[in-house]
Amino acid sequence: MKRKSAINRVLLALTGVVLLCTGLLILAGGFDLYRRWLPPPPDGWPLTAPHDILLDDATRTRWTGEGWWWPAAIAVLALVTLLALWWLLAQLRRTHPGAVSVGGPTAVDGVELREGALSDAMAADAGHLPGVHQARARMDGPTSHPEARLDITLTSDTEPGRVLQALCDGPLERARQSTGRPLPARAKLSVTPHKPHRAE
Repeated sequence: MKRKSAINRVLLALTGVVLLCTGLLILAGGFDLYRRWLPPPPDGWPLTAPHDILLDDATRTRWTGEGWWWPAAIAVLALVTLLALWWLLAQLRRTHPGAVSVGGPTAVDGVELREGALSDAMAADAGHLPGVHQARARMDGPTSHPEARLDITLTSDTEPGRVLQALCDGPLERARQSTGRPLPARAKLSVTPHKPHRAE
């Protein structure tokens, strides 16, 4: 799982838990469930009856007369807004290179290889290796430091170490020579499903 995806899922899960608990709390008080079915809540528990309110007038206006209240409230709202904008911009940031400049750091301006073309070429090249049933490739990372990700499905009688060595010496090495970049890579190997063999 990518780091961005993991952070997004954690934030969404926490937000969902907070909203769910708040909704259940409001529903329990609104339908008077504490008096009918639920055990009595502890002292100071909010919204325990249909006519209760979360914040009364005294609570809401408790600090409005203080000189620090409005600057603090505005600062908190501004911070929340900035964090929300930062999170939104982080989602829009590209995690794929789009195009890889050919020639490495000394590449000529305008000479680029599209991400999809490089991925398709690596996948096709890896798919022709002995013992490979299916191969998929994609590019990750920024344009300045692209990284190859390969998903290789092996036939049931293939030795993974041999295929991995052939992958490094063949498709990945040719991709590095073509682009003039180190092009780090990660490969995920799996085996095609097969019927169990009966031993005699």
